[in-house]
Formats: sequence, structure tokens, C-alpha cells
Amino acid sequence: MDHQEKSSRPIIDCSERSAVDGYGDLEELALDMHWSWIHNVDQIWEQLDLPLWKATHNPWVVLQTVSVEKLKAALEDPNFRKNLDDIIRIKRAQNQADTWFQKNHSKSSLSLAAYFSMEYMLSEALPIYSGGLGNVAGDQLKAASDLGVPIVAVGLLYQQGYFRQMIDKNGSQLALFPYNDPGQLPITPLRKPNGEWLRLEIAFPGWSVWIRIWQVIVGRVNLLLLDSNDAANFPAYRAVTSELYGGGPELRLQQEMLLGLGGWRLLETLGFKPEVCHLNEGHAAFAILERARWYMTKTGLPFADALAVTRAGNLFTTHTAVPAGFDRFSPALIEKYLTFYVSKLGISMRDLLALGRLNPDDSSEPFNMAYLAINGSGAVNGVSRLHGKVSRNIFEPLFPRWPEEEIPVGYVTNGVHAASWESQPANALWDEMCGKERWNWTLSYVESSIDRLSDEKLWKMRSDSRKLMIQYTRARLARQLAARGSSLEEIEQTANIFDENTLTLGFARRFATYKRPNMLLHDPERLFRILTNSKYPVQLILAGKAHPADLPGQALIKEWIRFIQSRPEARAHVIFLIDYDILISSKVVQGVDVWINTPRRPWEACGTSGMKVLVNGGLNLSELDGWWAEAYSPDVGWAIGDGKEHGEDPSWDAAEANALYELLEKEVIPTFYNRDKEGIALHWVAKMRASMSRLTPQYSANRAVRDYTQKYYLPAAQNFTERSAENGVQGTYILNWKRTLASNWHKLRFNEVKVETKGLHHEFEVQVNLDGIDPDFIKLEIYSNDDESFKQEMRLVRRLSGEPNFYIYHASVPTSRSEMAYTPRIVPYFPGVAVPLEEKHIFWQK
Repeated sequence: MDHQEKSSRPIIDCSERSAVDGYGDLEELALDMHWSWIHNVDQIWEQLDLPLWKATHNPWVVLQTVSVEKLKAALEDPNFRKNLDDIIRIKRAQNQADTWFQKNHSKSSLSLAAYFSMEYMLSEALPIYSGGLGNVAGDQLKAASDLGVPIVAVGLLYQQGYFRQMIDKNGSQLALFPYNDPGQLPITPLRKPNGEWLRLEIAFPGWSVWIRIWQVIVGRVNLLLLDSNDAANFPAYRAVTSELYGGGPELRLQQEMLLGLGGWRLLETLGFKPEVCHLNEGHAAFAILERARWYMTKTGLPFADALAVTRAGNLFTTHTAVPAGFDRFSPALIEKYLTFYVSKLGISMRDLLALGRLNPDDSSEPFNMAYLAINGSGAVNGVSRLHGKVSRNIFEPLFPRWPEEEIPVGYVTNGVHAASWESQPANALWDEMCGKERWNWTLSYVESSIDRLSDEKLWKMRSDSRKLMIQYTRARLARQLAARGSSLEEIEQTANIFDENTLTLGFARRFATYKRPNMLLHDPERLFRILTNSKYPVQLILAGKAHPADLPGQALIKEWIRFIQSRPEARAHVIFLIDYDILISSKVVQGVDVWINTPRRPWEACGTSGMKVLVNGGLNLSELDGWWAEAYSPDVGWAIGDGKEHGEDPSWDAAEANALYELLEKEVIPTFYNRDKEGIALHWVAKMRASMSRLTPQYSANRAVRDYTQKYYLPAAQNFTERSAENGVQGTYILNWKRTLASNWHKLRFNEVKVETKGLHHEFEVQVNLDGIDPDFIKLEIYSNDDESFKQEMRLVRRLSGEPNFYIYHASVPTSRSEMAYTPRIVPYFPGVAVPLEEKHIFWQK
């Protein structure tokens, strides 16, 4: 071979790498996101390339970068190979083992649930997330894998993902958009049996968009990602999946069409037949339309009938606490992009727009994706108890004349995947007390196990976790300063910043005005005194991004940077870590002693960040909003606020800031530094123990996914199975029932109402005229909202003699309320139909 031939060859032949004995096992590990919550796998990547692993925490990058010589040497090392073989053996055995779902629900109607989300936070190695929504989605997929719940997930592969953050010397946020090279992400192309890359064609106005499909393995769960960056696409359409939450309404609509329409089409193309479709926010609501369209194709039913069948299997989870948070699109934009699609559904554009409107007759009303999700689902839920109540208030206009407490929005409080967020010392402690499989079952034994731990072990775990966090923080800060062009002297000083035994507070989340991230800065001098107290010092770690278009949020970041820079003494007590991501989040929640959260109630739908400290023995000091409103008690942490809403009142913000300072000065700091003769803060440890034992299992993704499965997935699967029997004839019956009600509801009349009090009961006898409506199509109820709501179904006694449309109903109700507090009403009824979600009529006695 001459010199020219040699120079034209690749330096390393890919086949040489893959031919290395044991490479396949490494590839299997690197491409399964299970490694992101199994701590003993880290040492594999550390041994291959420690600096690269620390910089990226991406095993696929490590595996693609390491030399063939180093691969061979590692795999020929008996200790390395035995460790790898053991990990692979355990991993495969776990995938074959019985799970919670198999043991409890294997004979149910649920064979598969499809989970749709705009973002997924699984690891920093796959940067297709922004914050809370992705956090919930990622943690729920991991918990579903642990529990064996049959889920296939659908999302988008972003070429840039969410922006990366830099902060200049003046404190201004800079938004950067590095390219996500698919070859460096732990994903693989989804190919047909013949090797062809699976691609879908989605119709856009005047052009087709080709979508490439990628697969992410998350333990037992598969995540399928749609990607518009296909060479066959028009350049503008290659950029549809360019960035998360970027661009204007048109790009957002394009992305949501790909996610919903393309996502469901993908599942059908692959032969998946999910009974349940779970919409994690309204972004994916177009899946409702595509699911109905596929059912139309299968059965020959018209769209309305098909939707009546398929909606029974759809679940909509809303994470939005204010109406302005829902995606809305102008009618003109909907018409531009969906006119062709509407023809496939066999309905008019007005019919489609009506599904996303409060008033179908208002031609100027925008198309609301949350309304589409509600009008196409069989169940709706918020993400905390308080958020369920907030959501019922938000959606009340969709259900006129129904009491707010009966607006059909339930709740499943979010939880976090504990194994993904625990520190090494915490993991060792949980292993010792509860075993390695602790997060895979019902967690019923967790509380008693933690209660048996000694104060010494708990305090040591907390101290060790804090030390590890501070070590990481120093290294991260050094890299941060180097990237900003700081002096060598300033960079070297980071080696001594922060004290490993000092009370450490954490605040890390998206910087938005409603989250009030600068409440601690309300009185800068007071904060400065708290931090620099020579006897009881405090240190504070901050991190967070503001959306590139959110100038007020960016101004809040700048305030913190100015506070740090303007006081040399403060620099030893406050750190702002830039480019907040899952890695920073995990390190901070593992080590901080107190997590501070200061949203403006009730705008924090749930707020999972504070849940992440629980498994690590961290404590919460939070506004009584979101999950903390239901979790708080004095023995597990601290709270500010009075449990009421005060809007954007500056005086109330000031009052809560003062309360925050007082809690820190009078309770939090003294409790931490009040030690016994062994140097242990006994009262602090008591709070740690209560928080870890009670709250960790309750606010885990394990509990949340079990709740979703039992409360929503199983009933939805059963309901869909029943409605889809006999080619979906039940859908036609439901539509005929609804049409009958719509035509005749205005004819309903209450006639005579008699009340007689006998002992401890009021005996109600109600005469009604059901002109044109079968008594089997309705229920009569007696209702009261005196102090708290009460309803009871009335019993049909007889038809009035000589009056074919007149019926007598009876009910016996407690005399604990005045007879005047009770009101008869008529509500729709059809077996298996959710009222008022699917049928909103209601008729009250005047």
C-alpha cells in the first residue's frame, strides 16, 4: 500500500472497535439510560476515561471517544471484565424479574400506555429538557421501568435543545445554542427489519415534512423521538425540531403537530396498540385527533363516533397554574396548517376549532390546546392537591352551572425518582436499611426502616453529602470562571471557597418573577448579616436560567450577581452556578441542608425541586404552595405564607420576606448549630428523620406512577376496551344519547316538590317532567353546598298516573342541614360516561 492509500484510510476502522470482545456489553450499558440511576455503573466509564466522564457524564461519548487500545486493555483486565459481566448479568436478570405491575395487574385490560411529552429530563447526556415538565416526565419513565408499568413514550429530538447559559462579568445572561450531535447522544436510529431508517411523512401546507425516528432505552421503557432534521426536507422544515420552547407561535404549532399527529401515527406504524394515551400537558393534544382518525380507518365510524370511543382511553395532565400558560393559536394559523387534515377527519374547520374553544360561535377566539385536551379526554388531573383546586377554577367556564368542586379535574401529586437524586452517602444508607430494590415496590416499609437509624448515622450522612457537594461546587466554579476569562488567581481561590461544615442553603430553579427568586434579597444588608455571622455562618448556592425572552427574569439574575460582586466578603458565602442543568441540580439537592422555595401562591403547580432533597436528608423551607401545601408539618421543615392567595401585592411580598429572614435567624440557623457533646444537632436530626421517612416515599415517582396506574390507567384501559367492543358501536350509542339530551334538555321541568321532616331526616318527594328524555338517561340528585358539598342520588318511585312524561323521585337526607339548604337537580347519566367531562348539561330546580 502506497502513502496515498494509507492517508485515505480512516485512522480507526469502526469494525475494529465493535469487534473488541466485550464491546457489545459496553454498548448495551451506554445506550440504556438505566445507568443514570444505577450508581455502580459509573466506575466503568471512570476507568475508561475519568476526565471525559466528569466533564460529560455521557457514557456514549466516553465509549465513542476511547481508543481501541484502551478498550482492549480494560476488557482484558480481569477485575474490569468481572465487574462489567456482573453488571450486565444483574441488569438482564432485573429486566426478566417480576415487577410490581406484573404481580398486581398482569390480568388487567392495560397492556400498554402511550406517554406524550414535549420534553424529557433523563440525564445531562440527553439535553432535550428545560425544567419541571421534563423532570416529571423523565422521572415517571424511570419509575415506570422500576415498577414494570407497560409504557411507550413519545417526544421530540431537538437539534439544539434548550439554551445553554453563560453570564458575563456584568451579570447579564447570554443564551447559547450548541448543536446536539446525534452521534454523541445515547440514542439509536429506529430501523425497519430490512435496515431502512424508519421515517414518517407529515403534511404541512404545500409541503411534506419527513420525520426521522430515534430510540432511547430507559430500562424497560422505550422513548421514541421524532426529528425533522432530515436531508429530504425543505430547509425551514428541517428546523422544526431545532430548539425547545424557541421561536414563535408558528414553530410551536409545527412542533405540536409533529408530537401529536406524528407521534400517534408512529405508534400505529410500529404496531403498538395502547389502550391509554397520557398527555403530559396540552402540547401533545393533537394525538387525540390522530388517535380518533386511526380508529375511523379501522372501523369506518365517523369522527364524532370514533372520538366518543377513543377519548375514554385518553388522560390529560395539566401542569399550568394560570390560564395564560396554555398554548393558544390564532384561527388563521390553525386553518393554514390543518385544513388538509380536517378533510381527512370528515369534519368542518368550525368543528375542529370548537374543540379548542370556550365559545364555538366566537370566530375570533383562539384555539386553546388545553381545551382540546379536555374535550378529547376521559379524565383530567392536576399535579398537586392545591393545583387540582386551582385547575378546577381555571376550567370552570367550560362547565357552566356546575359547582366548582365538581369540575372534573382530579389530582396526582408529582413525585421524584429517588434513585436518580440520592447522593452516594444517602444511597449507602438506604441500601443498608431498605435494600437495593427499595424503590421498585410499594415502599410500605421505608418509614419504619429510617426510624431505626441512629442519630450518628443520619448526621454523618448529611455531613458527607454536603462535603461531596462542596467539592463538586468548587470544581464547577473553577471551570465557570475559566470559561469567563477570569484570572488564574481568582480561579485558584475556588479551591478554598465554602466550608464543609457550614449550614448550606440552596435555591435553584427557573428564574421567573412569580417564583420570586430574589425574596432573600429584599433586604440585602440583613441577608449579608445572616450569611457572614461569625458564630453561625451560612452559605448559599444559587443556580437557574431565565428564558431568553424573559427580561424581568434575567434582571433578577443580574441582581444576585451584583450582590455577590459588590461585597467581597459575600463571595465566600454565595455562589451562582451558571448553566443550570440536571447535573447541577442533582449535585445541589444532594448536599444542601435547606432547600428554599418562594413562589407566589398558587402559581407553583407542584414544584418538584424541593422533593429531591428529601432522600438526602435535606429539609424544606418553602411557601405553602404546590406539594408543600399538603406535605408541610412543623416536624418536617419550615413554611412561610398563610395558605392564602395575595396576588402580586408588594406589601405581602415584603411581609413574607421578613418572615423568611426571621425563620432563618430564629429557628433554622440556631437549630443547625445547637449541638450535643458529640457534635450532633439532635433537633435537626429529628426533623431529618421525620422528613426522610415520611415524605421520601410519599413524594416519590414510585408512588406517583402507582397512583396514575391505579387511579387512571387501569380504569381508562377498561373503559376504552368496553367502548371499542363490537367495532365501537358504544360510541354511536353515546352520541345518540348526547343528541337526545341536546334536543330535549330545554324541555325539562321541576313541578311539585314536597318536603316532610321525620326524625333525623328530611323526606324529599320531587315531581319532574322529562319530556322527550328516557329516565335511564338522567339521574335526579339532591344537592347541598352548605359549608361543604353534599349530593345524593334520588330514587325513582313511579311514573305519574295519566302523565307519561311525569315522574316522582324520592330521597331521605340528614336534618343536620336545613331543608332550604338542599336543591334537587337533574344530571346526565350513561354507563361508563364521565359526567360532566363528556356531557356538560345540568338542570337545577329554581
